[in-house]
Amino acid sequence: MTYSHVIWDWNGTLLDDLDWNIRCTNKLLEDRSLPVMADRAAYHRVFGFPIKDYYAKLGFDFDKDPYEELAVEWTALYYGNDSTASLFPDVTAALTAFANAGLHQSILSASERNHLLLDLEKHGIRNCFEEILGIDDVYAGSKIHLGKEYLSRVKPQKAVLLGDTLHDKETADSLGVDCILVSRGHQSRQSLLTAGCKVVENLTEASALILNDA
Repeated sequence: MTYSHVIWDWNGTLLDDLDWNIRCTNKLLEDRSLPVMADRAAYHRVFGFPIKDYYAKLGFDFDKDPYEELAVEWTALYYGNDSTASLFPDVTAALTAFANAGLHQSILSASERNHLLLDLEKHGIRNCFEEILGIDDVYAGSKIHLGKEYLSRVKPQKAVLLGDTLHDKETADSLGVDCILVSRGHQSRQSLLTAGCKVVENLTEASALILNDA
């Protein structure tokens, strides 16, 4: 059975926002005189889902700064006018190749939906997706429930989820779809290799795998 649907993650998969993410989180840490993350390797050592657990590893004291307030503050920084985040250079080619092959494309993200829509508009690719699925708040919780609702409506012949974290693999497993992880986003290649699915370095490789089975 060949693929009929591609489900995209957003942050770290289509959007190259790793360094900007680190910068925003470091600002929260600096403001509280907490140790900052020196580089991507330091970030990769602690990042994971749920985000609240990741914040705890960074040293935030939720008695002083409730996670919900930190999430709102971080969101304001992340979506500020100084953002350096941009699409990965191979995004347009991958989206075009899938569209030309007749595959249905959607986004499934733990980002707040209104912010997600604005971001897609900003980067000029909102119309590339038949469905844009984001959560209802800024707390970056699980997106699994959104995926299940989507699949119950669409009933794809065969779907694959493209992501960059172990949570994407967890989501794919919960949805009963295939998963390909790209190792240039929010978790290291070493971590992703523990997931038990295909791990690639970029979307060119991911596209080739999917289109060979489409």
